[in-house]
Order: sequence, then C-alpha cells, then structure tokens
Amino acid sequence: MRYDMLIAGATVIDGLDSEPFQADVAVIDDVIVAVGQLNASDADTVIDAKGLVLSPGFIDVHTHDDTNVIRMPECLPKISQGVTTTIVGNCGISASPAVLHNAPPDPMNLLGEQQDFQYPTFASYAAAVREAQPAVNVAALVGHTTLRNNVMDDLYRTATQDEIAVMRAQLTQALDDGALGLSTGLAYASAKSCDEAEVLSLSEALTQANAIYTTHMRTEFEGILDAMDEAFRVGQRAKVPVVISHLKCAGAGNWGRTTEVLEKMDYTRKSQDIGCDCYPYTASSSTLDLNQVTDEFPIFITWSKHHPTLAGRMLSDIADELNVSLMEAAKSLQPAGAVYHNMDAQDVERVLQYPLTMIGSDGLPNDPHPHPRLWGAFPRVLGYYSRDRGLFPLKTAIYKMTGLSAKRFNLARRGEIKVGHYADLVLFNPETVNDSASFQKPIQAATGIHTVWVNGKISYQQSIGVQGRHGRFLSRNDAKLPDDNADTHSVMETHS
Repeated sequence: MRYDMLIAGATVIDGLDSEPFQADVAVIDDVIVAVGQLNASDADTVIDAKGLVLSPGFIDVHTHDDTNVIRMPECLPKISQGVTTTIVGNCGISASPAVLHNAPPDPMNLLGEQQDFQYPTFASYAAAVREAQPAVNVAALVGHTTLRNNVMDDLYRTATQDEIAVMRAQLTQALDDGALGLSTGLAYASAKSCDEAEVLSLSEALTQANAIYTTHMRTEFEGILDAMDEAFRVGQRAKVPVVISHLKCAGAGNWGRTTEVLEKMDYTRKSQDIGCDCYPYTASSSTLDLNQVTDEFPIFITWSKHHPTLAGRMLSDIADELNVSLMEAAKSLQPAGAVYHNMDAQDVERVLQYPLTMIGSDGLPNDPHPHPRLWGAFPRVLGYYSRDRGLFPLKTAIYKMTGLSAKRFNLARRGEIKVGHYADLVLFNPETVNDSASFQKPIQAATGIHTVWVNGKISYQQSIGVQGRHGRFLSRNDAKLPDDNADTHSVMETHS
C-alpha cells in the first residue's frame, strides 16, 4: 500500500485521554489509514516527528467566527494555535438564519456589520462556508437572539405564541439543514426578557433532531445556581444534552463559589447529559454591559463606536479624564466592547480541571484590541496550565480539546487519531508550546506549533504560515452517514 504521507516517530496522544505512545501515522487522501511501526519507503512524503507530539486537531467549541470564516477564510488566529474545527453560533447569536433590516442589535454586533449578515437560511450559510473554503472546518449552532431578531419588533419582551411558532419553524428547518443545535444568550438584554417557557418551547424542536442545547446562562454572578437550574430544566424537558458556555463565577463577590457550582454539576450529571466549556483566563470579554460596570475589578475598553479614540484604555482612566462616574463614562462610550477582569484564578483552575470541561476560546475576532484568548487559548492550556502549572497531564489537556469535544457535539470521525478518522492533526513541541498573545499585545501567534493538517492536507507551519485552506462545513447530518471510508484501507493499528 502506498501512503500519501507518513508522520514518522511521533509521540502520539490519541485524543481519548490514553497514555502517549511512539508511532508512525499514515494518511491517504483525507483519512488516517495506519497507526504503528510503518515503512517510510511506502510513503510519498515523510515528516520527521521525532521529539514532537502528534495529536488530533483542536476543536474550538465556543467561537464567534460566524462571518469571519467567510470574510477572512485564512483563519490565522485559529489555525496558528492548532485549531482545525471551529463551532460558531454560540451565546444566542449566529449569522444564520438571519434577516436584518437595521444594524445588528447588541450582542449580534460582535459578529459584524449589517452587510455581513447575508444568510437568511442555514442552508445559505453552509453554502457560503463551502464556497469560501476556510482553513478550518466549521460547524454551527443557531442563535436564539438571532431567531428573536428575525420575528420580533421589540427584543426587550417575551415573544408571543405566534412569534415562538415562527422561531420554532426556522429552528426546525436549520436543524434539518445540519445545524448542531440551539444556543441562548440569556444574560444579554436582547434575550433576558424572554421567559423560561419561550426557551422550553423552542427546545422541543431539538428533541426529534437529537440536537444539543448550549447556553450563556441568565447570570454568572450571584444567581448562578438558579441560572444553572433553568438550563438543566430545558435539557430535561427536551431530553437533549446541555452545555453551559464559559462556565465561571464572575464578580468579586462570587469568587470561590465554583465549589458549589461544580457540586451542582456533579449532582445533575447523575441523571442528565450535561457538559461545559471554559477559556483559560481570568478575564471575560464582550460588549460593554452597564450591568457589569463596577469598581470591584478593572474594565478595559476594546472599542467604542461613538468615541473610538478612547478605546484601548481602562474605563476608570477614561472616567477620570472626563471627570465623570464610571457609569456615565460607560454610557457615553456605548455601543462598545470591553474586557472584564472579573474572575479568580483558583476558580478558573477548578473549572478547567473538571472532567466534563471542554476548551473553548470565546474569542472575538472583530475586536480591534481583542482578548488574548482569540490567539492563545489552546497553547495556554498546553503550556501554562498543563506543563507549567501541572493542572493535568498533557493527555488530559488534549482530550479536553479533541476527543471530548468531538463526542459532545457528535462530530463524526473527528477528535481522535484512529484508523478511518479524518486526518485533522497537530504536531507540536511539548517543551516550547505556549501562548504569545497578552492583554497588552493580543495579536500574536503561538509558539511551538510545528505543523497543522486539516483533512489530510498541510494547512499551517510555524515557519511559513498558512499554506492552504482545506476546511469543510460539518453538518450534524454527517453523523448519520455510514463510515464509508473507514474500511477503505485495511491496515491494522499495530502500536503497543
């Protein structure tokens, strides 16, 4: 048998939290066809991987790259840190199915300008991604706020039964067209006024499709336990998995409460299918929310539509310069974006260590001064938290960003190094991999990422940059297809 490519002598971490092992990995076309001690002379191309780790490509389960994967298909912030699949449509905001008659409301404005929302159906969005062929694979959720904006003249109230019926029909169509599920952003003013019954009614569309429900909960501050209960009731009613987005205890008065939060997760997981994602930083980032304006922690302004020259500074400094209160300064800047240094380091570590936690960047690619998580989340887990802090072994870090994520979102034949699986792969140096992006200089590629393959093709090398765009649109319906390539090549795995 002739291989297109052989990655020779790597330390393989397979994405299943298994112990590392030394092996060669062979690829034909887009599929892994052999893992073991193989003959280099059987390959057209041989990559020397001695001293390096080969893992599945990282799956970023929480992104807001909806329009960027089309407008900026090189996806450099993602591919440069080893991400090969990105899940968009989180926090209740998605680029489709969307019909905007005016400027996008907060927080849909995080995804782009009005002209960037060109996808009235989920099918049209999927087609646009396929045409753009980004450097990474793309899978998508449908945003609750996007559905609300399609049918409601006022987002600051609960929807009527007729409006819910239209939203549900749009969601059902999107699920039929391959959407992974529904996301909500109940903490935002544009969705906060909806009652639980509205979400429950929409969630029933997920049941028959066997889809997933993800949620930016109603609050991550003092009322977080009640917000978790609401999320779990939705999943219980719909009989679908629930993922709590960017699980955290925000606000100085809330620090230390992750012990309670994780106890509730442990209790609920006994009877429900639940999970969560987390980004590896003690600061959050979103639009400037007046409800989060406080002097308890620093707030950095990333952009301001009305006062762009004031962006890139701390809100407290802006308020002092204008000789006004923090709240008055914040109001004058809106609409705007902000980074909130509102978390405790021990809380972040507890959530990262939790067995059900996946890694998601939650990066905001349209911010002119983005949170460093956009460029550095995954290498930060590998370098700072796994290698330097010893929070968990490297195999567990990889599992949290590959196998666990693929299984949770039902991404067929992704997230593992296994014969018959797609060759989404990352080769990196475990001693030097690290995030370079900082809060001061956030737009910097990671170090230690040697080579990234997407669907069997080299897509990025640290020494060269992006080398090609080989991503695909991943439909939920893909999981229903037979593994027709799995038996195409009958080479046995031979590692020990």
